[in-house]
Amino acid sequence: MFLDIGGVLLSNGWGHTFRHQAAKKFNLDIPEMEERHGLMFVTFEEGKITLDEYLNLVVFYKPRDFTASAFRAFMFSLSTPFGEMIALVKKIKAQHKLKIVAVSNEARELNDFRINHFKLDEVIDFFVSSCYVTVRKPDVAIFNLALDVAHVAACEVVYIDDVQIFADVAAGLGIKSIRHADVVSTSKALADLGLHLD
Repeated sequence: MFLDIGGVLLSNGWGHTFRHQAAKKFNLDIPEMEERHGLMFVTFEEGKITLDEYLNLVVFYKPRDFTASAFRAFMFSLSTPFGEMIALVKKIKAQHKLKIVAVSNEARELNDFRINHFKLDEVIDFFVSSCYVTVRKPDVAIFNLALDVAHVAACEVVYIDDVQIFADVAAGLGIKSIRHADVVSTSKALADLGLHLD
């Protein structure tokens, strides 16, 4: 099983909702912040710049009345787990003896924090994260890399993602793909593929 992390197992790491919350909390200009983020986020998620470098360009390009450490702490505090979905994946992994592979777009420091804080390595066998492999969805290269590392054919994989176009890209490679909306519909879709729970 391949799956996304943000939007499936956890809240999104640094999506627009969280960016807007941070902008309001720290009294930042949202359009200005979004413009700068839009220019930097691919480089950031591909692990080509650090979180500090990203923040220097997106937030701290001029003097602020708060510290980078306070902003970082707030960023990290926004992540929350989707407990029912994590439990579902754990049960399916155990019952069907599946390898679980994360295929996700995420910046290194947030990715590392979320893996450690939420103990994702207890359910996920390995992480094909954009920050580690310097390529991100929707590039088919990240899915092909995951297939190579897992040493499986596309037809042997089911993929879960909350973003339809990412699920579509995977499906185009022959991977059975589920667009995740909620734990009930995803559980049913998995059962329809033979990954039911006793």
